[in-house]
This record gives sequence, C-alpha cells and structure tokens, in this order.
Amino acid sequence: MAEILGLGVTHYPGLMAPDDQMAAILERTLASAQVPAELKSPERWPPPMREEYLANRDLSVTREHRRRCLAAFGKVRAALDAFAPDFVLIWGDDQYENFRDDGIPPFCVFALDHIDSRPFRRRSFWKPGNIWEEPEDTVFATKGHAVAGSFIAAGLLRAGFDLSYAYKMRYELGLPHAFINALLLLDHDRQGFPYPVVPFHVNCYGSSVIAKRGTAAHLDGLNLGQIDPPSPSPARCFEIGAATARLLKASPWRVALMASSSWSHAFLSQNNHCLYPNVDADRARVEELRDGRFSRWRDLTTAEVETAGQHEFLNWVCLAGAMSELGYRAEIVDYVETYILNSDKCFAVFRPA
Repeated sequence: MAEILGLGVTHYPGLMAPDDQMAAILERTLASAQVPAELKSPERWPPPMREEYLANRDLSVTREHRRRCLAAFGKVRAALDAFAPDFVLIWGDDQYENFRDDGIPPFCVFALDHIDSRPFRRRSFWKPGNIWEEPEDTVFATKGHAVAGSFIAAGLLRAGFDLSYAYKMRYELGLPHAFINALLLLDHDRQGFPYPVVPFHVNCYGSSVIAKRGTAAHLDGLNLGQIDPPSPSPARCFEIGAATARLLKASPWRVALMASSSWSHAFLSQNNHCLYPNVDADRARVEELRDGRFSRWRDLTTAEVETAGQHEFLNWVCLAGAMSELGYRAEIVDYVETYILNSDKCFAVFRPA
C-alpha cells in the first residue's frame, strides 16, 4: 500500500521579488481609476492595514513577512525530504497561462516526463529582478512522472470525474506560476529539487479567469461586467481530492500531495475594493484547519469563496478532500497574515491523526 504525505504552501510571486517590490500589487491598485479616490487615503483603511502600511516605510514589515514565509517553506521542505516521495502531485491554478480563450477545463492532469520553465520572464505586477539575482532567461528543469499522471487521469475518469489530461504544456514559459513558484520557493536555498512532479490544474478563477486575464485586468478597466462560467464547486474539488487519495492509496508509490496557493487575495476582494484580503474569512478557514473540520470546506459555496476573494483556496479544498479521506490532521507550520502584501499565507504538513 502507498504512503502519502500532505503539504500546503503558497506560490506568492512577491516572495521572489526584491523587498521594494513586495507591495507592488497594492501600489497598482492605488493607481487604478477603478478604486474610489477617497478610499486611497490610509485614513480610510482599517486600522491594522494603516498601521502595517506606515510601519513598512523602512520595508521592515516586508522583510519580516518574507522571513516567516521562507522559514515555513524550509520546514515544509524538511518534511518533504524526510518523506522522500516518488513524486509530488500539486494542485494549482492557472492564471491565463496554459489555459486561455480557446479552452478552460475544470480540472486537468498533466502526464509529463520533463518540462523546462522560464519563470522570471513572466510579467504581472513586478519589475524584472529576483532575490537570487538570477538572469531573466534562467531555465529550470523539472522532472515529471508521466506514468503516474496517466494513472491518476485514467482512474479519475473511471470513477466518474470528467477531467482533462495532457501530455504537454501549451504555456510558452513552461509550468504555470502556481507550480513553478512553489518549487522555486521550496528550493529557495538552491540545493535542487529532485522529485518528479505531477501538475494537477484546478480552474480556481472560474467566473473571472478570462475577464480578469487570470489576475487583475479589472484594475485597468478591462472587461468590466464580464462574467465567465464558474469554477468547479468546493464540493466537487473536495470529492476529486478524496478520489485522488483513494486511487493513490492503492498504488505502489510514495506520494506527496500538495496544494499551492495563498488564500484570500486583495485584488479579488471586491467587497474591499481590491485593497486588502478578506482577513476574517481566512481566519475562519485557519481555525477550521486547526480543528480538523475539513467538511466545512466541502460545504462552502462558490459565492462564499468568490466574495471572500478566496478563489485559489480551491486548491486547498482538493487537498482537504484527500486528507479527510485518509484521516489525516494538519500541523500548521505558520499562518502569515497581511493587509498590504496581497494575500494571507498558510503553510501546513498533514499526517495520520
């Protein structure tokens, strides 16, 4: 019987950017004509956000945020190395990278042997440059596990899940950033990442995946009012995670199952005018995680997830379904809250209860 480890991390791109770039999303939001002018003044912000913003004048908040996140990545990596899996399955979203106007599947398993990625060429909120001072054209080679990817796709299709599968990436830069960023940050001390990877795409952005171009096109006034078809429901994500665990329990492999995403995102939190994440909703989720109440995540509605700006949290819902199926509990390595650095970030390791 297989052995399985559960892991949860972020893929926040700002952690790879220099200190003075970490708050670039907030800066772009404040420059947007879509945000009411009167709300751009710190005096109109929640007191914790105003305090954090003013305290970061010397970038000390940014540095502490990075320190905690990288320390948490180090602890998750230590658990991964101690487990030494045959491969790592990653539930991750796609933000107008591999999937665009010509096709958006709810789920897609990639059966790859190898993929080269050039993550520093990706442009979004950040200027060129990274904390490792590596060239923009640096190529990162990632091993895949085509046999396992095909096994998982076939098993889920037989179990009644209508998902896609693919033998290659269409994205010109290789792995979408939800996958490659997690790998880069798990290897932030650059010792190498030897484990094969099975990317498992989840259409987390649903109703805004095309309209917002996977990030924040709405801040530029594009596609306002456009609503795309929804993401798979939290219940379906939970179910497919549980089914994946059942499949892999009966396999010959040692497998790490990993969710890659932050939780509520400021630029998706329309009720907060995209200025800060929904901290209250994230606090509720972390308490549910601590208490082992995974079923609450299954019972969330798509409207609840999207209203809270927790679109990417669906990756963690897939993981929760798997961990519930296995009877695992979470060790929360750290939960790093912020108002000015776009998203709250949780790190966890899951083992048998």
